[in-house]
This record gives sequence, C-alpha cells and structure tokens, in this order.
Amino acid sequence: MMERRWLTNIPWSMSGLAVGIAIIGLFAVYSATFTSQGPSSLYYKQLLWIAAGIVVMFLAIIPDYHTIGRFAYSLYIVSIVLLVLVMVVGRAGMGAQRWLSLGPIAFQPSELAKLAVVLALARYFAEDPRQSYGLTDLAKPAILVMIPLVLVLRQPDLGTALMLLLAASIVIVIAGLRIQALMVVCIVAATLAASVVLVPPVKGKVWNSLKPYQQKRIKAFLNPESDPLGSGYHAHQSKIAVGSGRITGKGFLQGTQSQLAFLPERHTDFIFSVIAEEHGLFGTGFMLFLYLALLLLGIETAKNAKDKLGALMAGGIVAMLALYVFINIGMTVGVAPVVGVPLPLASYGGTSIITTFLAIGLLSNIQMRRYMLFY
Repeated sequence: MMERRWLTNIPWSMSGLAVGIAIIGLFAVYSATFTSQGPSSLYYKQLLWIAAGIVVMFLAIIPDYHTIGRFAYSLYIVSIVLLVLVMVVGRAGMGAQRWLSLGPIAFQPSELAKLAVVLALARYFAEDPRQSYGLTDLAKPAILVMIPLVLVLRQPDLGTALMLLLAASIVIVIAGLRIQALMVVCIVAATLAASVVLVPPVKGKVWNSLKPYQQKRIKAFLNPESDPLGSGYHAHQSKIAVGSGRITGKGFLQGTQSQLAFLPERHTDFIFSVIAEEHGLFGTGFMLFLYLALLLLGIETAKNAKDKLGALMAGGIVAMLALYVFINIGMTVGVAPVVGVPLPLASYGGTSIITTFLAIGLLSNIQMRRYMLFY
C-alpha cells in the first residue's frame, strides 16, 4: 500500500521534463561531435552519463529530504576536501586545473560544491529561529560561501564561482534578508561589477586580479568587433550559428558552423548554438518551454514546501538551474560575457549531468513529500 502511494506521489512531470531536455541535448551532442566515421565516442559517453543521471535522480527521491539535510554539512566538507585535492593533484586543461581523475573518469568537484553550498545554507537557515537577517547576522553563512568560492577562483573558474555566489545569495535572500541589507548588497555588487567593466583603462585592482583570458573575454563582450578572430571569436561564431538557423533551422547534421568546426566548444558551452542552427526558432523555443516548465515546477515546489528546509533547498536548486540557463543562453546570443558555464542537462559533461539530475531528484523529493503523511 505504501509502495503504491509512494509511486503515485512521484512528480513524474518534473522527471519527464528533465529527461526530455537531456534527450534533446544528447541529439545535439551527437550532431556537434559527428565525424565522417560516424558518431563520436563523446556521444556514447554522454548517453552513459544520462543513464547514470536518471538512476541518481530516482535514488535521490527515496530518502526523506530531512535526512539529506542532516548530511548537508558532511557533503559540504567532502566538497571542500575535493576542491583542495584539485589544487594538489588535479588535472589541468585549457588553462585551468579543475578536474580530479579516478582512473579513466575525470570529474569537476566545483559542480558538486555548488549544490553542497546550497544545501548547507538551507540547513543553517532552517535551524536558525530568526525570521529576518541583517548584514551582521550573515558572518557564518558568508564563511560557508567564501571557502569554496576562493578555492574555485584559484582553479581558476570564474564562471562557476559566479554561479556559486549568485545561487548562495538567492538562498540568503529567500531566507529573509532585510530590505536594507539587500540594498547594501546590491550597491556593493554593482560597484564591483562597475570596477571590472569601467576601470580597465586605469588598471584597477579588481581588473588586475583577473586572468589575462578573463580580461580579454570582458573586453570582447564590451566591444565584440574589437577582436573577432581572437578573444571575440567564440561569441562571434555563436551569434552566426544562432542567426543562421532562422525560423525552422538547417536540419539535423546540416549546421555549417558546427559541422565545419567554426563554432568552438560546440558540444559543451555552445550546445545551444548547435540546436539553434539546426532547428531554428521552433527548436530553441520548444527547449526554452521545457526549461521554463521545469523551473516553474521548481518554484511551485519551493512555494508549497512543508517547511523552511524544503523551501530553502528547493529555492536554491531552482536559482542554480535558472542562473545556468540564463547565463549560458545569454552568452551564446551575445547578451552576456563568455564565462564557460554549461547548459543544464544539455551540454556534454558527466559531472554536470549527474549533479543536475541529483538536484532534480531533490526537487522531486521535496515536492513528493508535501503530499505524504509518513516519511
């Protein structure tokens, strides 16, 4: 009887949306990595990662989310240890040291760290009896965020660090940040952003702290035509791919930007550009609809959660997913700087796929248990 009730309460719509997005991404990876000899090995790896991610998603539904919350600090500590190991024995690639190798498998601990920070903050605020917070009340949460943030920046991985900071900030706002404190945070954030964007000509400290390739990406975002064959190449080729898809697209395996390898990182950061070129406005519109539906279900889950822990966990996960979707698509169409973040469930990458499916499983866990009296 309980097993039947458990199966009935699983939010199949949320799981179905996640799997649907992953399948669209799988076909895009197939096309982006296709060669004259046939499908690339990356396609088969992505297929295995998606299968493993689906298993992880349903396993995350089984334990009650309160049990998961009790292990939030342990998961946080594990993520910190892994980030430290990356600095010591991590594998370097593309100018950064972000991966740990376990035999033939390499994974990015920074992906796990984002989710771990969200869960740790959710537990902290859920156990705190206060209903609102000023800046002086945020010392401990700030430490929870700053430790992994500094470690990720040391890799360096500016994109992941930015996502971690923004997702954590949204959890803090949801927990009850007072309006005065929120205004101060916004002013400080705007000042820091302006120091990066406006101060380069006079070599400000924030600007000098960035890596050379990060400085070039910001310059290319501010003036895309300044170096179309260098720092602005990624964004320039991506906009060509998106625009050339028009309404209906060029067709599966018919995208010239991707098939002729003009588009860099087409199976990872710029997978949306591949979809846009091959399937046009119709294809990308359908994918955006799936993302919107998934995010709205997540917002509903946070809104209707049975307690503060569930609301904060769900809110943080939705914020994390939404930020990734908006930033990734924004950088492919030229309205956001290229910061190297994947499109959730669609971009190639085992760690990203597994972590995102795990997050969706936790969302489903929270939504399902609002209906269950026993857990």
